[in-house]
Amino acid sequence: QVQLVESGGGLVQAGGSLRLSCAAASGRAFSSYAMGWFRQAPGKEREFVAAIRWSGSNTYYADSVKGRFTISRDNAKNAVYLQMNSLKPEDTAVYSCARDRYPRSDWSGNYYSSEMSYAFWGQGTQVTVSS
Repeated sequence: QVQLVESGGGLVQAGGSLRLSCAAASGRAFSSYAMGWFRQAPGKEREFVAAIRWSGSNTYYADSVKGRFTISRDNAKNAVYLQMNSLKPEDTAVYSCARDRYPRSDWSGNYYSSEMSYAFWGQGTQVTVSS
């Protein structure tokens, strides 16, 4: 069983920055799996934020965060990060990380933005951006 634990959320003013972390507490071959970040605001569907391939060679972003957020990974630490800059009130949500169903996947960007592509999810961390 893979356990994913997010941290780094909090309250920040608009224009500020936060760095979210997601650590895989168990599970082998973390480096073989793509990782994604999703978010869910109150009363809204969960939506894709960013993803990074297992190799780290490609990253994908939702249009709403492109240019402001950066996803990265450190396979030596079994961790993936989401650097969030220029935060806006509409970024307020619970942010969750997720692990790909399949190792070494090699698909188009649409695959990595779909919730169905991920088999394991963390509990999430709250990000609140005040205006």
